[in-house]
Amino acid sequence: MIEIKQLAKKFKVENPKKLSEQEKKDPRLQGRFFHSVKDVSFRCEKGQVLGLLGPNGAGKTTTLRMLSTALQPNAGSVEINGIDVMKNPLLARQKIGFLSGSTGLYGRLSGRENIRYFGQLHGMDEGAIDRRLEELIELLDMADFIDRRSENFSTGMKQKTAIARAVIHSPDVVILDEPTTGLDIMATQTVLDFIRRLKDQQVPVIFSTHHLDEVAELCDAVTVINQGETKFSGSLAAFSDLADGSLHQSFLTAIQ
Repeated sequence: MIEIKQLAKKFKVENPKKLSEQEKKDPRLQGRFFHSVKDVSFRCEKGQVLGLLGPNGAGKTTTLRMLSTALQPNAGSVEINGIDVMKNPLLARQKIGFLSGSTGLYGRLSGRENIRYFGQLHGMDEGAIDRRLEELIELLDMADFIDRRSENFSTGMKQKTAIARAVIHSPDVVILDEPTTGLDIMATQTVLDFIRRLKDQQVPVIFSTHHLDEVAELCDAVTVINQGETKFSGSLAAFSDLADGSLHQSFLTAIQ
């Protein structure tokens, strides 16, 4: 289980004159600081899939980066199975599988070498890496390209490799930032099926998306963020009831 309470993160604005008119009007801009995340709270239970929704610039990616320990929050707390992520970042990283918005693969390495390297960083022995790799290659349908240099991969190939790399160590919690963006129908389905398998294994999954059909298909819970604040957090059924069953209208209702 992962629980987030009152997360907040601000960034110093180095040159206010370079801000766009839209950024200048954003109420999160206060003096020389932009409060990207002001007050975000939610929880994801064991075996749940939580969809993190919000307009562009709402603070979703900043929130997920704080959960992954890539960013240090200015306030609030994150706990994974009772472990304080802020006080124990190294231990927390062993328990988290995080896919960022950018795959960031090492282009001269093959898909297999990219994934294996991350297994080594997590302290896995070679036998464990080999066994887990073969499992992931099958689950993510990677056999046709796994031993090719990743600089020549398609978007879908890169994303599958990045997901495998993020979960090579069998983490307790998986966090995915827009995992299906830019993927074709077949690659998207493979990723969604993989999320279902994580759910079947009782692994909590948090993923941000703009695709409400994915939310309807996968999610048990929904959290909506707008302008750095939690506007809704609850079950998929409760989210749907905001607008008599229309997820699109429920989203618009939540962000008002």
